Amino acid sequence: QVQLVESGGGLVQAGGSLRLSCAASGRTSSSYAMGWFRQAPGKEREFVAGISRNGVSTSYADSVKGRFTISRDNAKNTVYLQMNSLKPEDTALYYCAARFYFGNIVFTSVAAFDSWGQGTQVTVSS
Repeated sequence: QVQLVESGGGLVQAGGSLRLSCAASGRTSSSYAMGWFRQAPGKEREFVAGISRNGVSTSYADSVKGRFTISRDNAKNTVYLQMNSLKPEDTALYYCAARFYFGNIVFTSVAAFDSWGQGTQVTVSS
């Protein structure tokens, strides 16, 4: 199992930027496909962005394409989510997720991931 800790959330005005980080410990994070999800009050958890084990392949939800960028630094066991041009509808609790996988594909469903962090709150004011 891998332990995940998110950081970098906060309160920002619409149009602003934040960078979330997800630090992994335990098994080496380079053995995991990683993803970011978010959950707003009263809504289901939804996919935001995913990245393959080697960092070559990425995928994004349509709602964040062109604004968010996922990346990873396997030497630091850390995955990032750079969020630009934030909108009030981006307000949610953001979760980092990991799935142990030897191949290099991107997973996008909640059910595909077996390790989750506790989440970091992102609030975008209008």
